[in-house]
Amino acid sequence: MNWITITDESEVQDIYKSEDYSIIYKHSPSCMTSLMAYRQLKAEVQKASEINIPLYIVDVLKNRKEARAIATAFDVQHESPQILLVKGGACIYDTSHENVSLKAVLNNI
Repeated sequence: MNWITITDESEVQDIYKSEDYSIIYKHSPSCMTSLMAYRQLKAEVQKASEINIPLYIVDVLKNRKEARAIATAFDVQHESPQILLVKGGACIYDTSHENVSLKAVLNNI
């Protein structure tokens, strides 16, 4: 799994239009909870190199429009940290704060 940074709203639309699974992680570098979730998620991602699902990350401070576009496109409340599993324009699973976990996401595939 490789991290793909979302920096433009058109990227959110591309994910929305995709029929494949995608994982989106919304991150705030100024939030301690978000930093802890990010460290945990990075460790899990390193151990899951065989998984071939795009993993997107958006900095909710630098890319506010994109973070809000994610919430709107996938009909979820904007939170940070937050992880979403999406497919075919729908959010299949989302959670936030201390519950952010790659394992939990993958259990919903």
